[in-house]
Amino acid sequence: MASTSTTAHKHPRWDTEEKSVFDKGLFFSARQALKRHGSGGNILIGATLLALIVANIPGLNTEYFDFWTQEVRLQIGSFNLFSHDGHPMDLLAFINDALMAVFFFSIGLEIKREILVGELSSFKQALLPIMGAIGGMCVPVLIYWLMSRGTDYAGGAAIPMATDIAFSLGVLTMLGKRVPLSLKIFLTTLAVVDDIGGIIVIAAFYSTHIEVMLLVYAAVLLGVLMLGSVLHIKSKIFYLGIGCAVWFLFLNSGIHPTIAGVLVAFCVPATPVFAPRKYIIKIRQAIANFRGDEDLKELETRTILGKQQLNWLKEVESASDKVISPLQDLEDTLHPIVNYFIIPLFAFANAGIFLLDMDPASIVEGISLSIICALVLGKFLGILSFSWLTVKLHLAPMPAHSNWHMMSAISMLGGIGFTVSIFIATLTFDASIPHQADLLAHAKLGIVCGSILSGIIAFIWLHLTLPKGVAPDAGED
Repeated sequence: MASTSTTAHKHPRWDTEEKSVFDKGLFFSARQALKRHGSGGNILIGATLLALIVANIPGLNTEYFDFWTQEVRLQIGSFNLFSHDGHPMDLLAFINDALMAVFFFSIGLEIKREILVGELSSFKQALLPIMGAIGGMCVPVLIYWLMSRGTDYAGGAAIPMATDIAFSLGVLTMLGKRVPLSLKIFLTTLAVVDDIGGIIVIAAFYSTHIEVMLLVYAAVLLGVLMLGSVLHIKSKIFYLGIGCAVWFLFLNSGIHPTIAGVLVAFCVPATPVFAPRKYIIKIRQAIANFRGDEDLKELETRTILGKQQLNWLKEVESASDKVISPLQDLEDTLHPIVNYFIIPLFAFANAGIFLLDMDPASIVEGISLSIICALVLGKFLGILSFSWLTVKLHLAPMPAHSNWHMMSAISMLGGIGFTVSIFIATLTFDASIPHQADLLAHAKLGIVCGSILSGIIAFIWLHLTLPKGVAPDAGED
């Protein structure tokens, strides 16, 4: 195979002779998950651009900002599920506290699956992205802290910690199959570990005025969910229904409600109703009911299945549902809802920054500059240096078919911290206080500019250094 370390100006090509083993469906589920994240990232980019445009069109921008202040209610008698401290949520709070709890529930499911059967199930396999993620969290926080010491925005050090999976994979999809699958998996695993760090930070530093009794009630309900998992209760309604109650208790307890989403996800069972062996037996029995050539001739002349044939196929369908665990089923169900609706809606609601009254110089000063430097330089230096040290100490191998040019570009891509960074910024600064609202607007501006800059640099870097053609482990969609 041609060396992938060939200098960029020669534009080497991937050796396609190694492709055959991957063309047989290996890593199919990984490729499909990455494809969903990537396409969701493209929608996220579009929603962000649309928010920035609408927020700066005179007349229309007033409607845009007023729209998010509408009250949201799901009320029975005097009880309103979407209320905080007895006050109904507005639409923006509903998106940030309720819909984002669903987003973090999805992340919790993904983390649990990764720990059980994914990239985090093997310590040696997971070590490189874990170390890269640790560097990618610590160095940006350090840079932000050094640049913001003694200012009124020093408390926002956690803002540049995160890497946005959807946005970053959306950039990689623009390069098609030139990007090795191993690099995409490295970036995705790194972002998942980043999310774990973000969840810990939110739980530890964004909790106020704790209502202990409400937390006790929530703990009891979480105990019921864990008991349900131990007793092999597979009903998704059971976990989602009690999960909603846990979310409401967290919302009013002082602990940020998105943490409830993660904790409930950890309680969802990962074992199926049918073991794979029992599933195979079931479908073989059902298929055996069809009588070979005799049934094939009958099916050629009929437009619909007979009642008995339909029952046999229903048995196959029922068995197929029961061989997929509630955890995997919920994760697959939520992926399109989260990637194509919740995250784009969050971006459209939160990325609208009114720029017409801002001094252009403010982009390169204050909180905006601190965030840009932390994302672009901090993420790059942190991910690359910690990854390099891990490989050089022989603690973990490089991702297959990669070199340090590619790893450098992927490290730069880690500077796209869009969704969770904006989310943490909204927790850090109170938009109802004029001075903090101004800091929040400039923080969002820094996040958008830093993320775009990281994405553009990484894209150009990869475009210039990746060999042409299809990567050996790209496989088929």
